[in-house]
Amino acid sequence: MTAAAASPGALPRRSVWQRTRDSRTAYLFLLPALLVMAIITFYPLVFQVWMSFTDYGLTNLRYNAPAPNFVGLQNYQRILDNNIVLPNFDFLRILVFNLFWALSNVAFHLVIGVVVALVLNIEGLRFKRFYRAIYILPVVIPPIIVATVWRNLFDPQYGAINQILSGVAGILFKAPPVTLDWLNQPNPIVALGPFILPLAYFALLAANVWLGWPLNSVVATGALQSIPRDLYEAAEMDGAGWLQKFRTVTLPFLRPAMLPYAIYGFIITFNLFYLSYFMSGGGPFGQTELLVTIAYRLVSEQHLYAVAAAFAIFEFFILLGITLITNRLGKATARYDA
Repeated sequence: MTAAAASPGALPRRSVWQRTRDSRTAYLFLLPALLVMAIITFYPLVFQVWMSFTDYGLTNLRYNAPAPNFVGLQNYQRILDNNIVLPNFDFLRILVFNLFWALSNVAFHLVIGVVVALVLNIEGLRFKRFYRAIYILPVVIPPIIVATVWRNLFDPQYGAINQILSGVAGILFKAPPVTLDWLNQPNPIVALGPFILPLAYFALLAANVWLGWPLNSVVATGALQSIPRDLYEAAEMDGAGWLQKFRTVTLPFLRPAMLPYAIYGFIITFNLFYLSYFMSGGGPFGQTELLVTIAYRLVSEQHLYAVAAAFAIFEFFILLGITLITNRLGKATARYDA
Protein backbone atom coordinates (compact mmCIF):
# COMPACT_ATOMS: atom_id res chain seq x y z
CA MET A 1 0.00 0.00 0.00
CA THR A 2 1.41 3.39 -0.99
CA ALA A 3 1.64 6.38 1.29
CA ALA A 4 -0.88 8.30 -0.85
CA ALA A 5 -3.41 5.48 -0.63
CA ALA A 6 -2.82 5.01 3.06
CA SER A 7 -3.31 8.63 4.00
CA PRO A 8 -6.92 9.51 4.80
CA GLY A 9 -8.59 11.88 2.33
CA ALA A 10 -6.09 11.18 -0.50
CA LEU A 11 -7.74 11.15 -3.96
CA PRO A 12 -7.47 7.93 -6.00
CA ARG A 13 -5.11 8.21 -8.92
CA ARG A 14 -7.00 8.55 -12.20
CA SER A 15 -6.02 6.74 -15.38
CA VAL A 16 -4.95 8.47 -18.60
CA TRP A 17 -8.27 7.52 -20.21
CA GLN A 18 -10.23 9.12 -17.37
CA ARG A 19 -8.21 12.33 -17.58
CA THR A 20 -8.64 12.41 -21.37
CA ARG A 21 -12.41 11.89 -21.04
CA ASP A 22 -12.65 14.72 -18.53
CA SER A 23 -10.66 16.99 -20.88
CA ARG A 24 -12.85 16.17 -23.87
CA THR A 25 -14.40 19.62 -24.03
CA ALA A 26 -11.02 21.29 -23.99
CA TYR A 27 -9.81 19.07 -26.84
CA LEU A 28 -12.92 19.89 -28.86
CA PHE A 29 -12.18 23.58 -28.53
CA LEU A 30 -8.55 23.00 -29.56
CA LEU A 31 -9.42 20.84 -32.55
CA PRO A 32 -10.22 23.63 -35.10
CA ALA A 33 -6.98 25.44 -34.31
CA LEU A 34 -5.01 22.19 -34.55
CA LEU A 35 -6.56 21.42 -37.94
CA VAL A 36 -5.68 24.87 -39.28
CA MET A 37 -2.16 24.61 -37.90
CA ALA A 38 -1.76 21.17 -39.43
CA ILE A 39 -2.74 22.44 -42.89
CA ILE A 40 -0.96 25.78 -43.06
CA THR A 41 2.05 25.13 -40.79
CA PHE A 42 2.92 21.51 -40.09
CA TYR A 43 2.24 20.09 -43.56
CA PRO A 44 4.42 22.69 -45.38
CA LEU A 45 7.21 22.08 -42.86
CA VAL A 46 7.14 18.32 -43.34
CA PHE A 47 6.83 18.75 -47.12
CA GLN A 48 9.83 21.08 -47.13
CA VAL A 49 11.96 18.60 -45.20
CA TRP A 50 11.00 15.85 -47.65
CA MET A 51 11.69 18.16 -50.61
CA SER A 52 15.20 18.93 -49.35
CA PHE A 53 16.14 15.24 -49.85
CA THR A 54 14.94 15.14 -53.46
CA ASP A 55 15.76 16.82 -56.78
CA TYR A 56 12.44 18.67 -56.82
CA GLY A 57 12.49 21.14 -59.70
CA LEU A 58 10.31 23.21 -61.98
CA THR A 59 8.92 20.17 -63.83
CA ASN A 60 7.63 18.68 -60.58
CA LEU A 61 5.23 21.57 -60.07
CA ARG A 62 2.69 20.05 -62.50
CA TYR A 63 -0.07 18.13 -60.79
CA ASN A 64 0.52 15.03 -62.97
CA ALA A 65 4.33 15.24 -62.87
CA PRO A 66 6.33 12.17 -61.77
CA ALA A 67 7.67 12.12 -58.26
CA PRO A 68 11.14 13.65 -57.85
CA ASN A 69 14.14 11.43 -57.28
CA PHE A 70 15.49 10.88 -53.79
CA VAL A 71 19.03 12.32 -53.61
CA GLY A 72 19.75 12.06 -49.89
CA LEU A 73 22.06 14.76 -48.52
CA GLN A 74 23.20 15.93 -51.95
CA ASN A 75 21.46 19.32 -51.69
CA TYR A 76 23.02 20.00 -48.31
CA GLN A 77 26.42 19.00 -49.68
CA ARG A 78 26.02 21.38 -52.63
CA ILE A 79 25.40 24.27 -50.24
CA LEU A 80 28.43 23.50 -48.09
CA ASP A 81 30.62 23.05 -51.19
CA ASN A 82 29.33 26.34 -52.68
CA ASN A 83 28.22 24.33 -55.70
CA ILE A 84 25.34 26.66 -56.57
CA VAL A 85 25.02 28.78 -59.69
CA LEU A 86 24.57 32.13 -57.99
CA PRO A 87 27.02 35.03 -58.43
CA ASN A 88 29.50 35.44 -55.54
CA PHE A 89 27.90 32.64 -53.52
CA ASP A 90 29.97 31.65 -50.46
CA PHE A 91 27.93 29.96 -47.72
CA LEU A 92 30.40 30.57 -44.88
CA ARG A 93 30.87 34.26 -45.76
CA ILE A 94 27.12 34.82 -46.02
CA LEU A 95 26.51 33.01 -42.72
CA VAL A 96 29.16 35.07 -40.90
CA PHE A 97 27.78 38.31 -42.30
CA ASN A 98 24.23 37.24 -41.46
CA LEU A 99 25.15 36.53 -37.83
CA PHE A 100 27.04 39.80 -37.44
CA TRP A 101 24.23 41.70 -39.15
CA ALA A 102 21.61 40.38 -36.72
CA LEU A 103 23.80 40.73 -33.63
CA SER A 104 24.91 44.31 -34.34
CA ASN A 105 21.39 45.45 -35.18
CA VAL A 106 19.89 43.97 -32.02
CA ALA A 107 22.58 45.62 -29.90
CA PHE A 108 21.72 49.05 -31.33
CA HIS A 109 17.97 48.41 -31.06
CA LEU A 110 18.28 47.34 -27.44
CA VAL A 111 20.52 50.16 -26.23
CA ILE A 112 18.67 52.97 -28.03
CA GLY A 113 15.26 51.56 -27.09
CA VAL A 114 16.12 51.34 -23.39
CA VAL A 115 17.75 54.79 -23.32
CA VAL A 116 14.75 56.43 -24.99
CA ALA A 117 12.36 54.60 -22.65
CA LEU A 118 14.35 55.78 -19.63
CA VAL A 119 14.28 59.37 -20.85
CA LEU A 120 10.55 59.28 -21.54
CA ASN A 121 9.94 57.71 -18.13
CA ILE A 122 11.31 60.74 -16.26
CA GLU A 123 8.65 62.17 -14.03
CA GLY A 124 7.48 65.65 -15.01
CA LEU A 125 8.53 65.35 -18.66
CA ARG A 126 5.88 67.03 -20.79
CA PHE A 127 4.27 65.61 -23.94
CA LYS A 128 5.28 62.01 -23.13
CA ARG A 129 2.31 60.53 -24.97
CA PHE A 130 3.04 62.65 -28.04
CA TYR A 131 6.67 61.51 -28.17
CA ARG A 132 5.64 57.86 -27.72
CA ALA A 133 3.14 58.17 -30.54
CA ILE A 134 5.69 59.80 -32.84
CA TYR A 135 8.54 57.36 -32.38
CA ILE A 136 6.36 54.35 -33.14
CA LEU A 137 5.59 55.69 -36.65
CA PRO A 138 8.48 53.86 -38.44
CA VAL A 139 6.89 50.53 -37.50
CA VAL A 140 3.66 51.21 -39.41
CA ILE A 141 5.32 52.30 -42.69
CA PRO A 142 5.26 49.56 -45.37
CA PRO A 143 8.68 47.87 -45.69
CA ILE A 144 9.05 48.47 -49.43
CA ILE A 145 8.60 52.22 -48.85
CA VAL A 146 11.18 52.18 -46.06
CA ALA A 147 13.71 50.42 -48.29
CA THR A 148 13.05 52.75 -51.24
CA VAL A 149 13.31 55.94 -49.18
CA TRP A 150 16.54 54.88 -47.50
CA ARG A 151 18.03 53.76 -50.82
CA ASN A 152 17.33 57.23 -52.22
CA LEU A 153 18.78 58.87 -49.10
CA PHE A 154 22.07 57.08 -49.79
CA ASP A 155 22.14 57.99 -53.49
CA PRO A 156 25.74 59.09 -54.25
CA GLN A 157 24.72 62.17 -56.25
CA TYR A 158 21.32 63.32 -55.02
CA GLY A 159 20.98 61.58 -51.64
CA ALA A 160 20.47 63.60 -48.48
CA ILE A 161 23.19 61.72 -46.57
CA ASN A 162 25.99 62.82 -48.89
CA GLN A 163 24.61 66.36 -49.05
CA ILE A 164 24.59 66.64 -45.26
CA LEU A 165 28.12 65.25 -45.05
CA SER A 166 29.21 67.66 -47.82
CA GLY A 167 27.74 70.61 -45.92
CA VAL A 168 29.44 69.64 -42.65
CA ALA A 169 32.79 68.86 -44.33
CA GLY A 170 32.64 72.08 -46.35
CA ILE A 171 31.95 74.30 -43.34
CA LEU A 172 34.39 72.65 -40.93
CA PHE A 173 37.23 71.55 -43.19
CA LYS A 174 36.64 73.34 -46.51
CA ALA A 175 36.56 69.85 -48.05
CA PRO A 176 35.12 69.06 -51.49
CA PRO A 177 31.61 67.56 -51.79
CA VAL A 178 31.21 63.99 -50.50
CA THR A 179 30.33 61.50 -53.26
CA LEU A 180 30.34 58.20 -51.38
CA ASP A 181 28.62 55.40 -53.25
CA TRP A 182 27.25 53.83 -50.08
CA LEU A 183 25.42 50.89 -51.60
CA ASN A 184 27.84 50.02 -54.41
CA GLN A 185 31.32 50.71 -53.06
CA PRO A 186 33.18 47.53 -54.15
CA ASN A 187 36.09 47.64 -51.68
CA PRO A 188 34.98 46.43 -48.22
CA ILE A 189 35.77 48.37 -45.08
CA VAL A 190 36.81 45.17 -43.25
CA ALA A 191 38.04 41.94 -44.85
CA LEU A 192 39.21 39.32 -42.35
CA GLY A 193 38.81 35.87 -43.88
CA PRO A 194 35.08 35.12 -44.27
CA PHE A 195 34.20 38.29 -42.32
CA ILE A 196 33.69 40.98 -44.96
CA LEU A 197 32.03 44.26 -44.08
CA PRO A 198 31.23 46.57 -47.00
CA LEU A 199 30.22 50.21 -46.82
CA ALA A 200 26.70 49.13 -47.78
CA TYR A 201 26.41 47.37 -44.42
CA PHE A 202 26.46 50.72 -42.61
CA ALA A 203 23.72 52.07 -44.88
CA LEU A 204 21.57 49.02 -44.14
CA LEU A 205 22.42 49.31 -40.45
CA ALA A 206 21.28 52.95 -40.33
CA ALA A 207 17.98 52.07 -41.98
CA ASN A 208 17.27 49.12 -39.73
CA VAL A 209 18.30 50.92 -36.53
CA TRP A 210 15.85 53.68 -37.41
CA LEU A 211 13.24 51.01 -37.99
CA GLY A 212 13.89 48.67 -35.08
CA TRP A 213 14.48 50.62 -31.87
CA PRO A 214 10.88 51.90 -31.35
CA LEU A 215 9.44 48.47 -30.52
CA ASN A 216 12.29 47.86 -28.08
CA SER A 217 11.44 51.18 -26.48
CA VAL A 218 7.77 50.17 -26.18
CA VAL A 219 8.72 46.92 -24.42
CA ALA A 220 11.16 48.75 -22.14
CA THR A 221 8.52 51.38 -21.33
CA GLY A 222 6.07 48.70 -20.25
CA ALA A 223 8.71 47.08 -18.04
CA LEU A 224 9.71 50.42 -16.50
CA GLN A 225 6.14 51.31 -15.64
CA SER A 226 5.72 48.02 -13.78
CA ILE A 227 8.51 48.83 -11.30
CA PRO A 228 7.07 49.72 -7.86
CA ARG A 229 8.05 53.24 -6.75
CA ASP A 230 8.63 51.90 -3.27
CA LEU A 231 11.81 50.21 -4.44
CA TYR A 232 13.28 53.49 -5.69
CA GLU A 233 12.32 55.22 -2.44
CA ALA A 234 13.91 52.45 -0.40
CA ALA A 235 17.08 52.69 -2.52
CA GLU A 236 17.20 56.46 -2.01
CA MET A 237 16.85 56.00 1.75
CA ASP A 238 19.87 53.70 1.59
CA GLY A 239 21.81 56.44 -0.15
CA ALA A 240 21.83 54.89 -3.62
CA GLY A 241 22.69 57.16 -6.52
CA TRP A 242 21.23 57.13 -10.03
CA LEU A 243 23.65 54.48 -11.27
CA GLN A 244 23.10 52.23 -8.26
CA LYS A 245 19.31 52.52 -8.59
CA PHE A 246 19.59 51.61 -12.26
CA ARG A 247 21.80 48.61 -11.52
CA THR A 248 19.91 47.26 -8.50
CA VAL A 249 16.29 48.19 -9.30
CA THR A 250 15.76 49.13 -12.95
CA LEU A 251 17.96 46.56 -14.63
CA PRO A 252 16.56 43.48 -12.81
CA PHE A 253 13.03 44.51 -13.86
CA LEU A 254 14.05 45.26 -17.45
CA ARG A 255 15.82 41.95 -17.95
CA PRO A 256 12.78 39.58 -17.95
CA ALA A 257 11.09 41.73 -20.61
CA MET A 258 14.04 42.76 -22.77
CA LEU A 259 16.00 39.50 -23.01
CA PRO A 260 13.23 37.40 -24.63
CA TYR A 261 12.42 40.31 -26.92
CA ALA A 262 16.10 40.62 -27.87
CA ILE A 263 16.10 36.94 -28.88
CA TYR A 264 12.93 37.51 -30.89
CA GLY A 265 14.49 40.61 -32.47
CA PHE A 266 17.59 38.61 -33.39
CA ILE A 267 15.47 36.04 -35.24
CA ILE A 268 13.47 38.75 -37.03
CA THR A 269 16.61 40.65 -38.04
CA PHE A 270 18.37 37.45 -39.08
CA ASN A 271 15.53 36.82 -41.54
CA LEU A 272 15.01 40.46 -42.55
CA PHE A 273 14.47 40.18 -46.29
CA TYR A 274 13.39 43.48 -47.72
CA LEU A 275 16.25 45.81 -46.74
CA SER A 276 18.97 43.61 -48.20
CA TYR A 277 16.92 42.71 -51.27
CA PHE A 278 15.30 46.05 -52.13
CA MET A 279 17.83 48.53 -50.75
CA SER A 280 21.23 47.10 -51.70
CA GLY A 281 20.14 44.19 -53.90
CA GLY A 282 22.59 42.01 -51.94
CA GLY A 283 25.49 44.02 -53.39
CA PRO A 284 28.12 44.93 -53.94
CA PHE A 285 29.24 41.52 -55.21
CA GLY A 286 26.89 39.71 -52.86
CA GLN A 287 28.53 41.18 -49.75
CA THR A 288 25.20 42.11 -48.13
CA GLU A 289 23.32 38.97 -49.07
CA LEU A 290 21.52 37.19 -46.24
CA LEU A 291 20.55 33.54 -46.06
CA VAL A 292 16.91 34.43 -46.61
CA THR A 293 17.64 36.43 -49.78
CA ILE A 294 19.76 33.58 -51.12
CA ALA A 295 16.90 31.15 -50.47
CA TYR A 296 14.56 33.49 -52.35
CA ARG A 297 16.96 33.75 -55.30
CA LEU A 298 17.26 29.96 -55.45
CA VAL A 299 13.50 29.73 -55.85
CA SER A 300 12.70 32.78 -57.98
CA GLU A 301 15.79 32.94 -60.21
CA GLN A 302 17.16 29.39 -60.35
CA HIS A 303 13.98 27.36 -59.66
CA LEU A 304 16.06 25.08 -57.43
CA TYR A 305 13.25 24.27 -55.04
CA ALA A 306 14.96 21.32 -53.38
CA VAL A 307 18.20 23.27 -52.77
CA ALA A 308 16.18 26.20 -51.41
CA ALA A 309 14.39 23.80 -49.06
CA ALA A 310 17.73 22.48 -47.82
CA PHE A 311 18.88 26.08 -47.41
CA ALA A 312 15.85 26.83 -45.28
CA ILE A 313 16.52 23.74 -43.13
CA PHE A 314 20.06 24.94 -42.55
CA GLU A 315 18.73 28.35 -41.52
CA PHE A 316 16.18 26.77 -39.19
CA PHE A 317 18.77 24.77 -37.29
CA ILE A 318 21.15 27.72 -37.08
CA LEU A 319 18.44 29.86 -35.49
CA LEU A 320 17.29 27.01 -33.27
CA GLY A 321 20.82 26.49 -31.97
CA ILE A 322 21.37 30.20 -31.34
CA THR A 323 18.03 30.50 -29.56
CA LEU A 324 18.66 27.49 -27.32
CA ILE A 325 22.18 28.64 -26.42
CA THR A 326 21.04 32.21 -25.74
CA ASN A 327 18.11 31.00 -23.69
CA ARG A 328 20.37 28.68 -21.73
CA LEU A 329 23.03 31.30 -21.02
CA GLY A 330 20.70 34.24 -20.45
CA LYS A 331 17.86 32.30 -18.78
CA ALA A 332 15.45 34.30 -20.90
CA THR A 333 12.44 32.17 -20.01
CA ALA A 334 13.31 31.60 -16.36
CA ARG A 335 10.65 32.30 -13.75
CA TYR A 336 11.38 35.12 -11.33
CA ASP A 337 8.66 34.38 -8.82
CA ALA A 338 10.04 30.97 -7.80
